[in-house]
Amino acid sequence: MVLLNDDYTPMEFVVDVLEKFFGLDRPTATRIMLEVHTQGKGVCGVFTFEIAETKVAQVTTYARD
Repeated sequence: MVLLNDDYTPMEFVVDVLEKFFGLDRPTATRIMLEVHTQGKGVCGVFTFEIAETKVAQVTTYARD
């Protein structure tokens, strides 16, 4: 899965999502967040389509709450 940078999502929220939904530790989540922030995108994992789809739904619901 690839995360894309935007002008709205706080960096700490991205780190939180990477820890909660992708099982990453804080240093790894922070590294990926900084890559997304500076490069415009970053890989947060490789998953089957079904798992990726579930993660998108979970993160979207979490972001809206």
